[in-house]
Amino acid sequence: MSGVMERTLSILELLAANPEGLQVSAIATELDMPASAAHRLLKELSQFGYVRQVRSQGDYALTIRLAALGLSFLGKIGVTDIAQPTLDRLAGISGELVRLSVIDYPDLVWVGVAQGATGGLRYDPGREQGVVVHLASSAGGRAWLSALSDEEALELVAAQGLVPPFEPGPAAPKAISEVMEILRETRKRGYSIATDSYLAGMAAMAVPIRRSMDGNPIGCLSIAGPAVRLTQKRMDELFKPLQEAAAEIGEASEASFFFNRSRPHADSAAAG
Repeated sequence: MSGVMERTLSILELLAANPEGLQVSAIATELDMPASAAHRLLKELSQFGYVRQVRSQGDYALTIRLAALGLSFLGKIGVTDIAQPTLDRLAGISGELVRLSVIDYPDLVWVGVAQGATGGLRYDPGREQGVVVHLASSAGGRAWLSALSDEEALELVAAQGLVPPFEPGPAAPKAISEVMEILRETRKRGYSIATDSYLAGMAAMAVPIRRSMDGNPIGCLSIAGPAVRLTQKRMDELFKPLQEAAAEIGEASEASFFFNRSRPHADSAAAG
Protein backbone atom coordinates (compact mmCIF):
# COMPACT_ATOMS: atom_id res chain seq x y z
CA MET A 1 0.00 0.00 0.00
CA SER A 2 1.45 3.35 -1.01
CA GLY A 3 0.41 6.97 -0.75
CA VAL A 4 -0.15 8.94 2.44
CA MET A 5 -3.83 9.56 1.74
CA GLU A 6 -4.55 5.90 0.96
CA ARG A 7 -2.74 4.75 4.08
CA THR A 8 -4.46 7.31 6.29
CA LEU A 9 -7.95 6.42 5.06
CA SER A 10 -7.16 2.71 5.41
CA ILE A 11 -6.17 3.24 9.04
CA LEU A 12 -9.41 5.09 9.74
CA GLU A 13 -11.47 2.35 8.10
CA LEU A 14 -9.62 -0.38 10.01
CA LEU A 15 -10.07 1.36 13.35
CA ALA A 16 -13.76 1.94 12.57
CA ALA A 17 -14.10 -1.84 12.23
CA ASN A 18 -12.23 -2.35 15.52
CA PRO A 19 -13.65 0.21 17.99
CA GLU A 20 -11.81 -1.37 20.94
CA GLY A 21 -8.53 -0.27 19.33
CA LEU A 22 -5.49 -1.98 17.81
CA GLN A 23 -1.76 -1.96 18.42
CA VAL A 24 0.52 -0.26 15.93
CA SER A 25 2.03 -3.59 14.94
CA ALA A 26 -1.40 -5.09 14.24
CA ILE A 27 -2.39 -2.09 12.13
CA ALA A 28 0.86 -2.24 10.15
CA THR A 29 0.47 -5.98 9.55
CA GLU A 30 -3.17 -5.76 8.52
CA LEU A 31 -2.52 -2.91 6.09
CA ASP A 32 0.84 -4.18 4.84
CA MET A 33 2.81 -1.06 5.71
CA PRO A 34 5.93 -0.42 7.78
CA ALA A 35 5.27 -0.04 11.50
CA SER A 36 7.15 3.28 11.46
CA ALA A 37 4.79 4.66 8.80
CA ALA A 38 1.73 3.46 10.68
CA HIS A 39 3.00 5.04 13.91
CA ARG A 40 3.71 8.37 12.19
CA LEU A 41 0.22 8.54 10.64
CA LEU A 42 -1.44 7.58 13.91
CA LYS A 43 0.42 10.36 15.69
CA GLU A 44 -0.77 12.87 13.08
CA LEU A 45 -4.36 11.62 13.32
CA SER A 46 -4.10 11.93 17.08
CA GLN A 47 -2.93 15.54 16.81
CA PHE A 48 -6.01 16.37 14.71
CA GLY A 49 -8.33 14.66 17.17
CA TYR A 50 -9.43 11.67 15.08
CA VAL A 51 -7.48 9.02 17.00
CA ARG A 52 -6.58 8.55 20.64
CA GLN A 53 -4.11 6.25 22.34
CA VAL A 54 -5.50 3.90 24.95
CA ARG A 55 -2.70 4.32 27.45
CA SER A 56 -3.28 1.13 29.44
CA GLN A 57 -2.75 -1.09 26.41
CA GLY A 58 -0.86 1.23 24.09
CA ASP A 59 -3.53 0.65 21.44
CA TYR A 60 -4.91 3.29 19.12
CA ALA A 61 -8.64 3.82 18.70
CA LEU A 62 -10.92 6.28 16.94
CA THR A 63 -12.33 9.19 18.87
CA ILE A 64 -15.97 10.21 18.46
CA ARG A 65 -15.00 13.00 16.07
CA LEU A 66 -15.28 10.97 12.87
CA ALA A 67 -18.64 9.54 13.92
CA ALA A 68 -19.84 13.03 14.81
CA LEU A 69 -18.93 14.26 11.34
CA GLY A 70 -20.94 11.45 9.79
CA LEU A 71 -23.97 12.07 11.99
CA SER A 72 -23.78 15.79 11.31
CA PHE A 73 -23.68 15.14 7.57
CA LEU A 74 -26.67 12.80 7.70
CA GLY A 75 -28.58 15.31 9.81
CA LYS A 76 -27.91 18.19 7.44
CA ILE A 77 -28.89 16.30 4.30
CA GLY A 78 -32.14 15.26 5.96
CA VAL A 79 -31.98 11.52 5.23
CA THR A 80 -32.71 10.26 8.74
CA ASP A 81 -35.26 12.97 9.57
CA ILE A 82 -37.22 12.13 6.43
CA ALA A 83 -37.11 8.37 6.79
CA GLN A 84 -37.10 7.57 10.53
CA PRO A 85 -40.86 7.78 11.17
CA THR A 86 -41.46 5.40 8.27
CA LEU A 87 -38.71 3.04 9.44
CA ASP A 88 -40.16 2.97 12.95
CA ARG A 89 -43.66 2.26 11.68
CA LEU A 90 -42.50 -0.57 9.41
CA ALA A 91 -40.45 -2.06 12.25
CA GLY A 92 -43.58 -2.09 14.39
CA ILE A 93 -45.59 -3.80 11.66
CA SER A 94 -42.95 -6.40 10.84
CA GLY A 95 -41.56 -7.05 14.31
CA GLU A 96 -38.11 -7.27 12.70
CA LEU A 97 -35.07 -5.13 11.91
CA VAL A 98 -35.72 -2.50 9.22
CA ARG A 99 -32.79 -0.86 7.43
CA LEU A 100 -32.51 2.03 5.01
CA SER A 101 -29.64 2.15 2.54
CA VAL A 102 -28.88 4.97 0.12
CA ILE A 103 -27.01 4.91 -3.17
CA ASP A 104 -23.73 6.79 -3.11
CA TYR A 105 -22.65 5.58 -6.53
CA PRO A 106 -21.12 3.08 -7.03
CA ASP A 107 -21.85 2.05 -3.44
CA LEU A 108 -24.97 1.25 -1.45
CA VAL A 109 -24.58 2.37 2.18
CA TRP A 110 -26.68 1.57 5.26
CA VAL A 111 -27.69 4.83 6.95
CA GLY A 112 -30.89 4.20 8.93
CA VAL A 113 -32.31 1.49 11.16
CA ALA A 114 -35.28 0.64 13.36
CA GLN A 115 -35.65 -2.50 15.47
CA GLY A 116 -39.11 -4.02 15.72
CA ALA A 117 -38.20 -7.17 17.67
CA THR A 118 -38.65 -6.37 21.36
CA GLY A 119 -37.41 -9.65 22.84
CA GLY A 120 -36.40 -13.21 22.21
CA LEU A 121 -34.59 -14.28 19.06
CA ARG A 122 -33.74 -11.30 16.90
CA TYR A 123 -31.20 -10.04 14.40
CA ASP A 124 -29.51 -6.93 15.77
CA PRO A 125 -26.08 -6.29 14.16
CA GLY A 126 -25.50 -2.93 15.83
CA ARG A 127 -22.46 -1.91 13.78
CA GLU A 128 -23.74 -1.59 10.23
CA GLN A 129 -24.51 2.12 10.06
CA GLY A 130 -22.22 3.61 7.43
CA VAL A 131 -21.20 0.19 6.14
CA VAL A 132 -21.05 -0.35 2.39
CA VAL A 133 -23.52 -3.10 1.47
CA HIS A 134 -22.19 -6.17 -0.28
CA LEU A 135 -24.36 -6.25 -3.37
CA ALA A 136 -24.33 -9.89 -4.47
CA SER A 137 -25.03 -11.48 -1.09
CA SER A 138 -27.47 -9.05 0.57
CA ALA A 139 -31.17 -8.42 0.02
CA GLY A 140 -30.60 -4.67 -0.26
CA GLY A 141 -27.86 -5.08 -2.83
CA ARG A 142 -29.96 -7.45 -4.89
CA ALA A 143 -32.91 -5.06 -4.77
CA TRP A 144 -30.77 -2.27 -6.21
CA LEU A 145 -29.19 -4.49 -8.84
CA SER A 146 -32.62 -5.72 -9.93
CA ALA A 147 -33.64 -2.12 -10.66
CA LEU A 148 -30.76 -1.75 -13.15
CA SER A 149 -30.00 -3.26 -16.51
CA ASP A 150 -28.11 -6.56 -16.54
CA GLU A 151 -25.07 -4.78 -17.95
CA GLU A 152 -24.87 -2.22 -15.16
CA ALA A 153 -25.61 -4.83 -12.49
CA LEU A 154 -22.73 -6.96 -13.79
CA GLU A 155 -20.45 -3.93 -13.83
CA LEU A 156 -21.20 -3.13 -10.18
CA VAL A 157 -20.82 -6.71 -8.97
CA ALA A 158 -17.55 -7.10 -10.86
CA ALA A 159 -16.19 -3.86 -9.42
CA GLN A 160 -17.09 -4.76 -5.83
CA GLY A 161 -16.34 -8.46 -6.03
CA LEU A 162 -18.53 -11.52 -5.92
CA VAL A 163 -17.09 -12.70 -2.60
CA PRO A 164 -17.63 -10.36 0.40
CA PRO A 165 -14.75 -9.39 2.74
CA PHE A 166 -16.28 -11.52 5.52
CA GLU A 167 -17.58 -15.06 5.95
CA PRO A 168 -20.97 -15.13 4.18
CA GLY A 169 -23.75 -17.63 4.67
CA PRO A 170 -23.76 -20.99 2.87
CA ALA A 171 -26.27 -19.79 0.27
CA ALA A 172 -24.17 -16.83 -0.92
CA PRO A 173 -23.73 -16.94 -4.73
CA LYS A 174 -20.49 -18.43 -5.94
CA ALA A 175 -20.78 -17.53 -9.62
CA ILE A 176 -21.99 -14.58 -11.67
CA SER A 177 -24.57 -16.83 -13.33
CA GLU A 178 -26.16 -17.39 -9.91
CA VAL A 179 -26.38 -13.64 -9.33
CA MET A 180 -28.07 -13.08 -12.68
CA GLU A 181 -30.61 -15.82 -11.99
CA ILE A 182 -31.31 -14.25 -8.58
CA LEU A 183 -31.94 -10.89 -10.26
CA ARG A 184 -34.34 -12.44 -12.77
CA GLU A 185 -36.29 -14.06 -9.93
CA THR A 186 -36.28 -10.81 -7.97
CA ARG A 187 -37.75 -8.81 -10.85
CA LYS A 188 -40.46 -11.42 -11.32
CA ARG A 189 -41.28 -11.61 -7.60
CA GLY A 190 -41.18 -7.84 -7.00
CA TYR A 191 -38.83 -7.96 -4.03
CA SER A 192 -35.42 -9.46 -3.28
CA ILE A 193 -34.66 -12.28 -0.86
CA ALA A 194 -31.43 -13.28 0.87
CA THR A 195 -31.70 -16.28 3.19
CA ASP A 196 -28.52 -17.80 4.66
CA SER A 197 -26.63 -15.65 2.18
CA TYR A 198 -25.36 -12.44 3.79
CA LEU A 199 -25.10 -14.24 7.14
CA ALA A 200 -25.87 -17.81 8.17
CA GLY A 201 -29.21 -18.06 9.90
CA MET A 202 -30.41 -14.65 8.73
CA ALA A 203 -33.13 -13.88 6.21
CA ALA A 204 -33.93 -10.55 4.60
CA MET A 205 -36.16 -9.03 1.96
CA ALA A 206 -35.82 -5.66 0.24
CA VAL A 207 -37.21 -3.35 -2.41
CA PRO A 208 -35.63 -0.37 -4.17
CA ILE A 209 -36.66 3.14 -3.18
CA ARG A 210 -37.40 5.21 -6.26
CA ARG A 211 -37.59 8.96 -6.77
CA SER A 212 -41.19 9.91 -7.35
CA MET A 213 -40.28 12.37 -10.12
CA ASP A 214 -38.60 9.89 -12.48
CA GLY A 215 -38.63 6.43 -10.90
CA ASN A 216 -34.85 6.17 -10.64
CA PRO A 217 -33.56 4.15 -7.66
CA ILE A 218 -32.11 6.22 -4.82
CA GLY A 219 -31.77 3.56 -2.13
CA CYS A 220 -33.28 0.39 -0.73
CA LEU A 221 -35.49 -0.58 2.18
CA SER A 222 -35.11 -3.97 3.82
CA ILE A 223 -36.53 -6.15 6.57
CA ALA A 224 -34.18 -8.65 8.21
CA GLY A 225 -34.56 -11.26 10.93
CA PRO A 226 -33.85 -14.83 11.96
CA ALA A 227 -34.53 -17.22 9.08
CA VAL A 228 -36.68 -19.44 11.29
CA ARG A 229 -39.14 -16.57 11.71
CA LEU A 230 -38.79 -14.55 8.49
CA THR A 231 -40.07 -17.33 6.24
CA GLN A 232 -41.24 -17.07 2.63
CA LYS A 233 -44.85 -16.95 3.86
CA ARG A 234 -44.02 -14.10 6.25
CA MET A 235 -42.16 -12.23 3.51
CA ASP A 236 -45.18 -12.46 1.23
CA GLU A 237 -47.28 -10.95 4.02
CA LEU A 238 -44.81 -8.10 4.53
CA PHE A 239 -44.32 -7.27 0.86
CA LYS A 240 -47.17 -4.75 0.66
CA PRO A 241 -46.23 -2.73 3.79
CA LEU A 242 -42.57 -2.80 2.70
CA GLN A 243 -43.49 -1.54 -0.76
CA GLU A 244 -45.73 1.18 0.67
CA ALA A 245 -43.00 2.34 3.07
CA ALA A 246 -40.46 2.52 0.23
CA ALA A 247 -42.88 4.59 -1.86
CA GLU A 248 -43.45 6.93 1.10
CA ILE A 249 -39.72 7.51 1.52
CA GLY A 250 -39.37 8.00 -2.22
CA GLU A 251 -41.98 10.75 -2.18
CA ALA A 252 -40.50 12.41 0.91
CA SER A 253 -36.99 12.29 -0.56
CA GLU A 254 -37.75 15.31 -2.73
CA ALA A 255 -37.08 17.39 0.39
CA SER A 256 -33.44 16.25 0.56
CA PHE A 257 -30.82 17.57 -1.87
CA PHE A 258 -28.77 14.40 -1.29
CA PHE A 259 -31.39 12.26 -3.01
CA ASN A 260 -31.72 14.74 -5.86
CA ARG A 261 -28.09 14.94 -6.89
CA SER A 262 -27.36 13.90 -10.43
CA ARG A 263 -26.00 10.35 -10.49
CA PRO A 264 -24.04 8.34 -13.05
CA HIS A 265 -26.23 6.10 -15.16
CA ALA A 266 -29.34 7.86 -13.88
CA ASP A 267 -31.14 6.99 -17.07
CA SER A 268 -30.58 3.24 -16.66
CA ALA A 269 -33.81 1.40 -17.13
CA ALA A 270 -34.71 -1.68 -15.15
CA ALA A 271 -34.60 -4.83 -17.21
CA GLY A 272 -37.94 -6.41 -17.78
